[in-house]
Amino acid sequence: MKKLFSLLILLLIFSCNKEAQQVDTIITNAKIYTVNSNFETAEAFAIKDGKFIEVGNAKAIQNKFVADTIIDAKGQTIVPGLIDAHCHFYGLGLYEQRVNLVGTTSFVDVVKRVTDFQEKRKRSFIIGRGWDQNDWEEKEYPNKALLDRLFPDTPVALSRIDGHAMLCNQAALDLAKITKNTKVSGGEILLEKGKLTGVLIDNPMALVEAIFPKPTKQEQISALLEAQTICTSLGLTTVSDAGLNKDIIELIDSLQQAEKLNMRVYAMISNTEENLDYYLPKGKIKTEKLNVQSVKVYADGALGSRGATLKEEYTDKHDHFGAMVIGSDDYKNLATRIEKADYQMNTHAIGDSAVRFVLNTYKKTLEGKIDRRWRVEHAQVITDNDFELFKNENIIPSIQPTHATSDMYWAEERLGKERIKGAYAYKTLLEKSGRVALGTDFPVEQVSPFLTFYAAVARQDVKGYPENGFNKENALTREETLKGMTIWAAHANFEEQEKGSIEAGKFADFIILDQDIMQVPEREIPNIKVQQTFIDGVAQ
Repeated sequence: MKKLFSLLILLLIFSCNKEAQQVDTIITNAKIYTVNSNFETAEAFAIKDGKFIEVGNAKAIQNKFVADTIIDAKGQTIVPGLIDAHCHFYGLGLYEQRVNLVGTTSFVDVVKRVTDFQEKRKRSFIIGRGWDQNDWEEKEYPNKALLDRLFPDTPVALSRIDGHAMLCNQAALDLAKITKNTKVSGGEILLEKGKLTGVLIDNPMALVEAIFPKPTKQEQISALLEAQTICTSLGLTTVSDAGLNKDIIELIDSLQQAEKLNMRVYAMISNTEENLDYYLPKGKIKTEKLNVQSVKVYADGALGSRGATLKEEYTDKHDHFGAMVIGSDDYKNLATRIEKADYQMNTHAIGDSAVRFVLNTYKKTLEGKIDRRWRVEHAQVITDNDFELFKNENIIPSIQPTHATSDMYWAEERLGKERIKGAYAYKTLLEKSGRVALGTDFPVEQVSPFLTFYAAVARQDVKGYPENGFNKENALTREETLKGMTIWAAHANFEEQEKGSIEAGKFADFIILDQDIMQVPEREIPNIKVQQTFIDGVAQ
């Protein structure tokens, strides 16, 4: 009788195992924030062919599925792979090959980094980025005189941290054929006592950028792969690159097809005739890793360089309003062309005047259309009840929380006490639009999405300043922030059906964290570490 009972048990076990579904990987014993429509948590999920097959409790998953790879998460937190809704992925890689001027405390500090770099690299053209005169004791724009003395024959071009101002020495200006009489609309060539200072703001920078030595193919590949290493180590599985040319987009595609670049890329094409003539007639391009269906356009400059276009003069510069970098008729015609091609228009608009102009153009161009998801990138300064213009299902604010905590030291000087109330107003934007897409704008800001998360919920920098948060009424909740970095960012990319949450049928992109981002004390959020990043269910 005992033998018969044992045989029945064995047959039952065999029958159960035979019915279990074979999958590639099972993750169990985790605290999973699925970011599904109900923001539910789960304990386990099964992965097959790079996608989530089922999500639920650990016992049910293990009873239903068998896998060669079973990962016990030991109670750690898992969230969907993070999406940076506005960054410069390729630019980050190039940035690593140039003079890093981030965090410089004076112009003397800038020059020292340049000389140290040149002693090691011996470049024929020195390119750098990252200085911010607002961080210096002397908050005025620098002058090229010292660079002229140190590098009389070697061109030097050093971009401000936001990429909207550039300091060049005379050698670079000569090479670009820039004189004190050069005129370029949509920006400024700064003079002092009738002489060139070397500072260019917005559009004139293109004259110098046109003479930059072109990176070799191998340098381009290295830049993309280095950027990928940095991003995946910090939990990013998709990046929305805000402005790429055809050659780099095609290189990204070839590297993805060769399985050398696993990062998913939402590529906004840069607004050039060559790019527009190629992509708009061609239509949308979509693979599992690459998505090309949007155009990045600049309306104005940046607040830090006083290039953002304001309705009223800058508080700290009399009779200065900033400048649009594109003509109003040109912009409207471009919007019509993009709409007819069924592409998405993503416009950089920072000043309140630029934001209103962009929103009004969007509204008129998209009248009668549905679900177009045109984006206002940055949307930093909004006044005169213009928030109401975001009550439009065709428009999405694409914002970067760390800009608020970086700019708060000087933004009120630019805007005054009244306008600052409508600046970096992320909660208000969310309330009006229903969703916000969150990014960093790296390498303008640091890559870490945990700094983005912290800035959104705490409205403080990592030093804990200001004590009560910068305009704290515009902080986002943790749930809203995680959505903005996952499912809402995916929606802004027309990709919410395939990513942005941990649900059956979606790509198995997820990260394991060393702390619970939804529960840890606010001050600990910037210190959260990524234990592992998975794309298509494979550890990176």
